[in-house]
Amino acid sequence: MKIILYIIRKEFKQIFRNKGMLPIIFILPVLQLVILSNAATYEIKNITFGYVDADNSSTSRGLIERFEASTYFNVSEKFSSEKEASTAMQEGSVDVYVNIPTHFERDLQKNKRNEIGVFIDAIDGSAAGVINVYATQIIQNYNKHIATDLIQVSDSVQQPSSIDSIPLFWYNETLNYKTFMVPGILVLLVTMITLFLSGMNIVREKEIGTLEQINVTPIKKHQFIIGKLFPFWVLGMGLLTIGLILAKVIFNVPILGNLLLLYGYTSVYILVILGMGLFISNFTDTQQQAMFIAWFFIVIFILMSGLFTPIESMPKWAQLLTEFNPIKYFVEIIRMVMLKGSGFADIFPLAIKTLAYAIVMNGLAVWSYKKTT
Repeated sequence: MKIILYIIRKEFKQIFRNKGMLPIIFILPVLQLVILSNAATYEIKNITFGYVDADNSSTSRGLIERFEASTYFNVSEKFSSEKEASTAMQEGSVDVYVNIPTHFERDLQKNKRNEIGVFIDAIDGSAAGVINVYATQIIQNYNKHIATDLIQVSDSVQQPSSIDSIPLFWYNETLNYKTFMVPGILVLLVTMITLFLSGMNIVREKEIGTLEQINVTPIKKHQFIIGKLFPFWVLGMGLLTIGLILAKVIFNVPILGNLLLLYGYTSVYILVILGMGLFISNFTDTQQQAMFIAWFFIVIFILMSGLFTPIESMPKWAQLLTEFNPIKYFVEIIRMVMLKGSGFADIFPLAIKTLAYAIVMNGLAVWSYKKTT
């Protein structure tokens, strides 16, 4: 036990002695959490909107006023023809335009229905889908507004009954995207910092030659690995603490669940990441190699974690691969505990998978580590 404590003390001294490493560990994660949480949003705002109004009636002007009153659309200009509007979209000056045909109001009163064209720049398919939802909602709400004015007295008996839906949003009543994103980004920061530091630290020992000196000592392999990785386990837990404080103080993210449960799961999760870092370091000779390999896997894990893309929307083969993604489990659990107030029984299936992952990864890492004399 004393040998492990000596190694741990030596590692902490090395970490705090490296002045260039301290900002990377303590300052950059804070900046990344604050910046990414404000920048990574699913909301689409400041949509440049144009329109072609060939009718110039009170009904068509009322529809345009609805778009002007929206907080999502910036009405840029009125185009004289659809060709002019199409050219503007091709040049990138408008994101969406509406084409209101001639005799729009007259035909609407006569036939009780009409059509308008909504043209959307769909280079970014996800953004185009959101813009379409915004535009459709405005048009449908305006349609309900003018329906009573267009229906004559003789038609009132034939007017169908309407059904109004009253949505109730659980776990994120204000639909604030930061409530959704901040826990996930916190997971990414804890993962990346612990993975990069643990992998590069051991490789650095190889580069400067101290690893060979340690290997010829009577220190046993498990003592060296525990003493080497324990400081990064502590740093990972510290980063989680800092992130939770920032999430509550700056972003007002609710923490409904038991923090001890969250810390208990995180302690197991970090073992998975440390095992990955050690495993990578065993097959690399330089810090650059370790960084590139770690970055390769971390990018795949992030994109398939469900943070930015719903896992349910992925192909079946991709959904199967996510079962081997530890970040996916942590993202789900941190949101369950923080936002839903889930208990141990709720996260137990995911926690068991993470524990199995930690045993396998650390077993492979220890097995692949060669202590030669």
